[in-house]
Amino acid sequence: MGRVSQAQAQENRRRVVETASRLVRERGTHVSVADLMKAAGMTHGGFYKQFASKEALIDEATAHAFGELARHHKDGLDQHAGQREAAQRALIDTYLSAEHRDSAADGCPVAALATDMARDGGESEARRVYTQGVGDFADWLATKDQDGITRLCTMLGALVLSRATKGSPLSEEILATARRALTATN
Repeated sequence: MGRVSQAQAQENRRRVVETASRLVRERGTHVSVADLMKAAGMTHGGFYKQFASKEALIDEATAHAFGELARHHKDGLDQHAGQREAAQRALIDTYLSAEHRDSAADGCPVAALATDMARDGGESEARRVYTQGVGDFADWLATKDQDGITRLCTMLGALVLSRATKGSPLSEEILATARRALTATN
C-alpha cells in the first residue's frame, strides 16, 4: 500500500479529531483509541502516524469542541443582527431543550467533559482549553442583570440533571424550570 498524500493525511487527521470530539462528548475521555479510529473509519495502527498519544488527541478534540461552541455563539449573534440578549435567549432555549439533552455527541463540551476534567486534576492542554472555554462561555452569557457564571451553572446543572433523569417527567420539568428562570425578564 502506498503512502498517502499530505492533503489526505491532513484530511484523515481532521476526520479523527472531529470524530474524537463527538465521541468524548458522548462517552467521555476514557473512550479507547480503537473505538475512536473505528468510528473515524480508520485502522487502529494509523493512529500513531497522526498523534503522539491519546492525550494529544484529547487535547485537539477538546479544542475542536470549544471552537464549535465559539462559532455557535458567533453564528447566534449574526442570526440576531448583533442583538446579544436575543442571541442569548435563543441559545438558552436550544441548550435547555430535549434535543440537546438527547444528543450529547453534538452538544456542549462544558457539560459533556466536566466530570472528566475534574478527574484529570493535571495540567493538560485539554484542561487548560476547558477552563478557558468555561470562562469564555460564562462571559458570553453575562447580561447587565445576570452574572454569566450563575447563568452557566444553572444551564449546566439543568442539562446534566435532565440527562440523568431522561425518560421521566422530571427531566422535562428540569429543563422547563431552568429555561423560565433564565429567560424571565426583570
